[in-house]
Amino acid sequence: MTTQWLQWRRVAIRRLLQLDQQAPARSQAELVAEAQQNYRWNFTFGLLDGAFFWFGSSFVSAATILPLFVSKLTDNPLIIALLPILGQATWYLPQLFTAGLTERLARKKPVVINLGFFVERMPTWFMPLAALMSLAAPRLALVMFLVAYGLHGLGAGAIAPAWSDLIARCFPVERRGWFFGFTAFVGAGLGALGALFSGWLLEQYAFPTNFVYAFLLAALMILLSWVFLAQMRETVEPTPPRPQGRRANRAKIGRILRGDQNFRHFLQARLLGNLSSMGVGFITVVALHRWQVSDGMVGLFTIALLSGQTLGTLVAGVVADRFGNKQTLMGSFSANTAAFLLAWQAPTSVWYFPVFLLVGFGLGMHMVAGVLIALEFSVPAHRPTYVGIANTANGIGIAIAPLVGGLLATLSYEWLFLASATAGIGAVLLFHTCVHDPRFQREFLRLE
Repeated sequence: MTTQWLQWRRVAIRRLLQLDQQAPARSQAELVAEAQQNYRWNFTFGLLDGAFFWFGSSFVSAATILPLFVSKLTDNPLIIALLPILGQATWYLPQLFTAGLTERLARKKPVVINLGFFVERMPTWFMPLAALMSLAAPRLALVMFLVAYGLHGLGAGAIAPAWSDLIARCFPVERRGWFFGFTAFVGAGLGALGALFSGWLLEQYAFPTNFVYAFLLAALMILLSWVFLAQMRETVEPTPPRPQGRRANRAKIGRILRGDQNFRHFLQARLLGNLSSMGVGFITVVALHRWQVSDGMVGLFTIALLSGQTLGTLVAGVVADRFGNKQTLMGSFSANTAAFLLAWQAPTSVWYFPVFLLVGFGLGMHMVAGVLIALEFSVPAHRPTYVGIANTANGIGIAIAPLVGGLLATLSYEWLFLASATAGIGAVLLFHTCVHDPRFQREFLRLE
């Protein structure tokens, strides 16, 4: 029985990921021609995917909506500090462990679509259920919500190397910034409308009905984005034979970290940059505790955040294509620095509107450049491994940052905001002095 189950599982996985389908043998010119032929189609459905995903995500904003929901179930600051970890670190951390397998797959789309449906999209439907239970069983509701939110992030992270490679195959390097930036621009614009509507929901309906509706809309929009993503046409590239197995993958990662100095400096600078956002999850908490702002005003903060994101993503798309992603990342950390310097000195809650605007601007720039720059450090054959290393290292930084922020918050919110600004200044200086934009490199590390 056990042997039959294992055989059935292997067959199911092979069919799910289309491992039994051979990649057609084609020249590089033919691959480029196919990508160009499908460019408009992929741009359209990629845009719809991203727009609806961002729209749905606005109803579960980790900077505003979720801290408000969790604060109604617990006043523990460490649990509130856990939200940025579940929101971002869970997406980044698994990628190193799935990059090696992804690299050996000729087709990336089955991973993103077939596997992604179960591990990324389905967990979001447990979030409105958790909100529905929050009055009758608040502790169970909190656990269910955190588990569902975490599983959603882990599932997205597991398929992220395949998704990144799918984007790289569909869009040439000189067009990726515009596609990603414009998609995020439209998505953040819709997200601002979603934030406005979520603020209305929070005001019009009593707890927990307001959050049930918000989380239900999030799950529905995120599922709809998956429908559009499934329409994209992948340019299937033959995968060159390489050593397989965990030991070979670990050895390859070690060679990259030892031999690629510029990539290593990039990881170090980005880790410091992560610390510049360690106070993000506490801005709303400070507004609630210091000025007792209403739930509706938190919805307006979300609009400011997403408005900044909208502008940041559009600017990032233009800057990234013209000047490279390094400059875009430096702009992101500069915006964080300005936001926390302003939050540090804010005398009233009104000051928090430009604070959230700057945080959103930095987040929008980082979302574009942070994804795209990792695609440029190597030749295509090794791209998933580089992406996995970069994003997992980034996830470690994102996991550490809110924990450090939570400890500082127990001492003083002023110290937390000042430390965030200081880390942002350090990240900008380190990027400027030590990191060369990989787009303008003439040679890459040889791993064969």
